[in-house]
Amino acid sequence: MAVTQDELYATLDLELSWSERALPEHERTKHVHRLHPYHGKFIPQLVEILLDRYFEPGAHVLDPFAGSGTTLVQALESGLDATGAELAAFNCLLIRVKTARYDVGALGAELRDACARVDALGAARARAPRAAYLRTWYSPHAAAELLAFRDLIPEYEHRDVLRVVLSRAARSARRAAHFDLEAPREPQTGEYWCHKHRRMCRPVESAAGFLRRYTLDTLARIEAFAAVRDDERDAHVVHGDARTIEYGATFDGVLTSPPYPGLIDYHEQHRYAYELLGLDDRRADELGAAEDGTSRAALESYRAGVAAALANAAAALRPGAPVLIVVNDRRDLYPEILDRAGLRLEARLRRHVNRRTGRRAGEYFEDVLVARAAT
Repeated sequence: MAVTQDELYATLDLELSWSERALPEHERTKHVHRLHPYHGKFIPQLVEILLDRYFEPGAHVLDPFAGSGTTLVQALESGLDATGAELAAFNCLLIRVKTARYDVGALGAELRDACARVDALGAARARAPRAAYLRTWYSPHAAAELLAFRDLIPEYEHRDVLRVVLSRAARSARRAAHFDLEAPREPQTGEYWCHKHRRMCRPVESAAGFLRRYTLDTLARIEAFAAVRDDERDAHVVHGDARTIEYGATFDGVLTSPPYPGLIDYHEQHRYAYELLGLDDRRADELGAAEDGTSRAALESYRAGVAAALANAAAALRPGAPVLIVVNDRRDLYPEILDRAGLRLEARLRRHVNRRTGRRAGEYFEDVLVARAAT
């Protein structure tokens, strides 16, 4: 017999579950949370509620799988200090840009100056890209504009901000189908049927419009976050493997969402950034990468890796501190992971995720696992 909606919702933590009408997309991606697209992040409102439930103002929260920095950004808005560990160099760059303090006036002057120079990029500094990836995924004109913008970056003080702008524009300027920007399989070199727009579309030929738009949008988002963040609080990101990082501090709890096994290749989704910015690529050390699949051996490697990362984080916590893990554990991996990490499950809060990104649809659920160090 099918479960009724009332029976379904009786099992949910309704404070952690939102409808699309109650929490529209523009609120889920407020201020710097939308500074750059990132597939696989959790929403800031969920982080906000969990921080309010389990942490005191001024506490120091740790996220050993920092991702795009949602926990760190929301901690600053909620009046907490935060530290994140992250393996991917691009993610570390993005988090630093999101959480840094700025002289907003000086930043605005630089970004508006860079924006004013975009129109001259193609004609003044055009050159053919050498890298095979750039030749494959960009029109010659778009690649030349991106490379010319990259050449401008060292002239400015806020270089990391402009690197994020460049990466965001590079994502949009690829010869990718509009409906498949998360993980495009092949470049589009001619007209194609677009599932997003329900008409024939052509691949992008220029990056200049994206560079202008995202430069100004980045400034607006940083300004908006500067108006709501707690200036007395700090956030730090540590670039390294969460299994072995030495944190050198004591934290008041963990709030994290580890990667799901076999779902996303976190380095590959930002390949354009690694190619353009020359970032350190450590994809071989990713946990749960899509490329690894979900074989028995891959799932065992995932269990061992996540358990090691959580155990390492737990060793840096004050006694009795909460460990909050947001996960869709449909393979029932986390009871063993928590046991290996020396953690005891205290509660499992279920939430309904009514909308997925991209072309996915249908019912989707997550759990918030509340654990503490076993005694």
